[in-house]
Amino acid sequence: MKRCCTFLFLGVFLLASPISRAADVTTLEIGAAAPDFNLPGIDGKNHTLHEYDQAKILVILFTCNHCPTAQAYEERVLQLDADYKNKGVKLVAINPNDPNAVRLDELGYTEYSDSLDEMKLRAAEHHFTFPYLYDGKTQSVSLAYGVQATPHIYIFDSQRKLRYVGAIDDSEVKEVHQKYAREALDALLAGKPVPTEKTHVFGCSTKWIDKTDSAKTAIAKWDQEPVSLAEVDAAGVKKIAANQSENLRLVNIWATWCGPCVEEIPDLVAMKRMYGKRDFEVVTISMDEIEDKAKALKFLQNLHVAETNYIFNGEQKDALVNALDPKWEGPVPHTMLIAPGGTVIYRHTGRFDAVEVKKAIVSYIGRTYAPQPKLEGVKAAK
Repeated sequence: MKRCCTFLFLGVFLLASPISRAADVTTLEIGAAAPDFNLPGIDGKNHTLHEYDQAKILVILFTCNHCPTAQAYEERVLQLDADYKNKGVKLVAINPNDPNAVRLDELGYTEYSDSLDEMKLRAAEHHFTFPYLYDGKTQSVSLAYGVQATPHIYIFDSQRKLRYVGAIDDSEVKEVHQKYAREALDALLAGKPVPTEKTHVFGCSTKWIDKTDSAKTAIAKWDQEPVSLAEVDAAGVKKIAANQSENLRLVNIWATWCGPCVEEIPDLVAMKRMYGKRDFEVVTISMDEIEDKAKALKFLQNLHVAETNYIFNGEQKDALVNALDPKWEGPVPHTMLIAPGGTVIYRHTGRFDAVEVKKAIVSYIGRTYAPQPKLEGVKAAK
């Protein structure tokens, strides 16, 4: 009885304590049994380890939405699933991350964070053919497997003993020379020893629950950044539209008296914090009357809009419209993404869809760490 109570106490303690610490996480050893799990999936159902008992080989891939390395591997993972599913191999993906532990500036290569709802969106858009499960609430499964980063792949034999763990292959975006996961699968299906049993992993570190403090600290620091509001005339607006900088420029026209404008300002703040370390900037232009400048500034300060903020000081609003965007008819809010040199790659009048804007941003500045041609696959907005 005492032993039972001690076990129960330890279980409650572990559930109540924040999971931590990359330094404390030990990856499952070769030959170890697959830890059990019972996790919610993007299909609205819970899934367990024993659900896949009929598979000859079980592949558990820890991956996520936001990591550029994980994104770089998605097509290869889909192809891996397609090539081996009819050979008795079952692939199951698990997101180990607590979305509240992901800093906004760690989302600089994505439009989605790692919540279960956002997992559903990404999986649908990219046509995932395998279960995608969420372990971000307790992270007990990820801790049991010893997930170091995303992606991190584990391959278990018919007895559910670990036979390979590590990277999917030897290159994120450059030429692949060794396909570790495929070599392991081919060997196991042929009844041969796995040639390479364990490799290092590369990608984004697991976002354990105890990293939420870091995310909160970052927000508190951003909130202390100074907020200013300068005046701009039509000539200045024309220079903004010409965009002679090296940055992708998001320009938002707003006013304190405009309901949709007020609603979308927090999204602009989040985007600056997400992509601000890259070649990206946000410019806001208020259409409030110049005598309401103090009111507009106070509004921006209350929402911590530490961007490049202007208020138009011209008497004729048509001058602002003509200087910025002749295709804009004048209503606010109005939002544009302007590439260096002045090419408009996105424009929208009215309350924007934040995900749509983020997709346009990352499509231009790139989704991986590897450099990409800036305008490849990006068309000018009509």
